[in-house]
Amino acid sequence: MPDVPHSLSPQDALVAMMVAVTFSDGQMRTAELLAVENAVNNLPVFGDYDADRIGVVTRTVADLFAEEEGLDALFGLIRDALPDKLNETAYALACDVAASDGRLGQGELRLLQEIRDELDIDRLAAAAIERAARARHMRL
Repeated sequence: MPDVPHSLSPQDALVAMMVAVTFSDGQMRTAELLAVENAVNNLPVFGDYDADRIGVVTRTVADLFAEEEGLDALFGLIRDALPDKLNETAYALACDVAASDGRLGQGELRLLQEIRDELDIDRLAAAAIERAARARHMRL
């Protein structure tokens, strides 16, 4: 098992969720990385977050993705760190990162489904979040 921190802060958990989406299709696209950075720099939930932690969290997610049961371990860390009131926020951020490059691959779609299940996101709430992400990232 890689050297994984024993716990994440709630903000680390949100970053980990977004970073996991960037890894899910095997290619970390610039648009996705910029979406993570933009969220951290602009959203109130990250108001007191040390942006230097993004690198640490990214390495942790990368190490976990390299492990056979790494995704389960990542979800365990995220569930332990994330207050229930931020579950929909986490899913919204994951959807924004997935939509940011204008394409949704099968890996991203599967991971979003797993995130919905892991965070117990209501089907109607998930549909609204997905629709809003699609609208925000629409291209001409």
